Amino acid sequence: MKKMILYAILCVLPLVAIAQDDVQDENNSSSTNFNEIKLNALYLVGGAFDLSYERTLNEESGLGLNVFIPFDDDIKEDVNFYLSPYYRFYFGKKYAAGFFIEGFALLGSYNYFTLEQGLSSFDPLIFDVVEETVIDLGVGIGFGGKWVTNSGFIGELNLGFARNFFNTEDTDFEIIAKAGITIGYRF
Repeated sequence: MKKMILYAILCVLPLVAIAQDDVQDENNSSSTNFNEIKLNALYLVGGAFDLSYERTLNEESGLGLNVFIPFDDDIKEDVNFYLSPYYRFYFGKKYAAGFFIEGFALLGSYNYFTLEQGLSSFDPLIFDVVEETVIDLGVGIGFGGKWVTNSGFIGELNLGFARNFFNTEDTDFEIIAKAGITIGYRF
């Protein structure tokens, strides 16, 4: 009889432990906010370092900051940097994952080139190229999708457009787009 009771306990104990783990996983996923570090692989291949940090607020939303710094000379001719804080609202079934929409601001520094007639009054066809640095602030909206593995690795696709508010009359930077094929880690 003692052997049967011991055998029954040994058979039921793993089931109780598995059920307890499931309860703990449900509690952790719904009450824990996560940090995420992400790198935009699309911009990295194109010649710019684009790093993001996001803090999930709950299962449906997160706040983040995106920093863009070019290292390729072709991109540096146009864009010096931008900082972009954002808020995302998620529609997926997993914690802060799936389809999302985002609102963001974009503070950027851009190089603007103009042609001005040269100082020589003898030849009016000579022009000088004048470079100006313009700092502008825009507000935009975007959308995308985020996929998170059970071990915390992140894959993300996103696209957004912003409208700059200042210095748009003379520059080509009235509408700014940002896109990403991003990889990262949630911890």
